[in-house]
Amino acid sequence: MSPVCDCCGENTSKLKQQASVMRKEIKNLRQMLDSAVRAHRKHMISIQSAVSKIGVCEADKAQTPPAPTSPQVALEKGSIQTVPIGYISSCFSVKNGTPRQPTICGPSRAELRIQQSVFNNPEHALVGLEQYSHVWIIFLFHKNGHLSYKAKVKPPRLNGQRVGVYSTRSPHRPNALGLTLAKLDKIVGDTIHLSDIDMIAGTPVLDIKPYIPEYDSPQTRIHMDVELYELNTNQSNVTTMEDLYKDSETDAQSGLRGERTNDDDLVSQLSKDKCEADIPLIDSSRVSAQFSLPKDLHGVLEEVKAYVTQGDFCQREEQVSDSPMDKPLESTVDRPRYGEESYSTIAGWIREPPVSSLEVRFTPHAERELEEFLPTHLSGAPESVRPRFKFLRSPEEAAAAIRGVLSADPRSVYRRTRCRDRLFFFTLDTADITCWFGQGFAEVLQVRPVECQTATM
Repeated sequence: MSPVCDCCGENTSKLKQQASVMRKEIKNLRQMLDSAVRAHRKHMISIQSAVSKIGVCEADKAQTPPAPTSPQVALEKGSIQTVPIGYISSCFSVKNGTPRQPTICGPSRAELRIQQSVFNNPEHALVGLEQYSHVWIIFLFHKNGHLSYKAKVKPPRLNGQRVGVYSTRSPHRPNALGLTLAKLDKIVGDTIHLSDIDMIAGTPVLDIKPYIPEYDSPQTRIHMDVELYELNTNQSNVTTMEDLYKDSETDAQSGLRGERTNDDDLVSQLSKDKCEADIPLIDSSRVSAQFSLPKDLHGVLEEVKAYVTQGDFCQREEQVSDSPMDKPLESTVDRPRYGEESYSTIAGWIREPPVSSLEVRFTPHAERELEEFLPTHLSGAPESVRPRFKFLRSPEEAAAAIRGVLSADPRSVYRRTRCRDRLFFFTLDTADITCWFGQGFAEVLQVRPVECQTATM
């Protein structure tokens, strides 16, 4: 065979590239078709089940009516009917630019009005809620766009890597329920005023629950356990200290002799360790591991150790708060740790965002436009002359909210990797913000009222 000329070689390579592109497109079309088929099947199943229920109901009505199913039986079977108690009126009107977590943008505000269809007197349901500073809001992700969900999702902080949906807070879940911790600013009648929110306008709210650190925060519970332990320890010290120090070594040895015969070695070892080094001698975890003693004897051992350490009873009374008895016994608390300061643990990628906190800049033009906005409570200039915020209290607070949103980089992984040179738009209260992202910073280019933006479109 004759060798292939250069022209034919180039044509062949081009055809191969086109064939490769066509294969990828066909693969994408097949995936889209498969997902559409699955969604169609789910819809057909739901329609068939609804039709069958209607047919069964009509057949039952034609016959003798059976006893209705009680709500308790339906609840036990997991069949419940949710009714929104109200809808969020938020400073975020669209998904784009809405914070992914409530702590990202502090000045973000919202209002929730309890519907009268749920309670005849909605304000009665809020009595006592003003005593709390924060509330849990259980809501629906009503803007998911589709009803499909997968067992593994791609959270933004993992830069496209997949992880189980239940280890994330992705809105795409079998039951599109959302949970956020919001700051309770005030309650006026049947309306709750919130801040530190991450919900868009129109979000259906299913329930409100008060945030109680003693129940909801593991760190707070640990501190409470420590305080309770210290209180019980101090009370026991008051009742037993006098008797203990009359003849501490003799009492301790006689109390331990019934359980162990080597108690003299234990007390002598305590004294020997004290002479060798000025460090904590032994803790209760080691004692409990080496000696199977009853719980009431652990206190005796600790008192003997404190007596040998401090020297006399007066010094023991002055430094009773620094004794090992005031510290929780690690042998009786088996909790997972994150670092050395907390007993709660979280996934490592939660604390490691894909990008560091961005510096947020405003162009002079954007600053001037932002200064034109009036807060909602300020009267004076008519609305036709200057734009007015609905939730934000000042241009300075609006600037802080914009910095909070942009510093966390609200872009998706696709926008961050494939659309770096494109402008980013989002809405905050009554303002449309236009910005762009550079290397380590985000710059606000334009802040215009929503009405002006929609009028020019």
